[in-house]
Amino acid sequence: MTNDIAAQLGAQLRQLRLLQNIDQRALAARAGVAWNVIKRLEAGTGSTVESLIKVLRALGREDWLNTLAPAVSISPLQLAAARTKTPRQRASRRGRRGV
Repeated sequence: MTNDIAAQLGAQLRQLRLLQNIDQRALAARAGVAWNVIKRLEAGTGSTVESLIKVLRALGREDWLNTLAPAVSISPLQLAAARTKTPRQRASRRGRRGV
């Protein structure tokens, strides 16, 4: 499943790059990353988050990041409860996933 998502993201990056008529080497230069970073991102084989951000900025699509990490909202009841308690510093042992 993770590989599928990475492949979809890579295909979308490639399509966006081609729509802007930019080759991989030019995009790499514009983004300040190595050419193989662009190749790996487009192939869905991975790269760093920092490299992805640089590439999205170079393509003028930094707004894609907002869909990955939308602003966290809080309900009015949670807000009222939060005002009376000290802010949470860590997750409880019982509630952690993957443990």
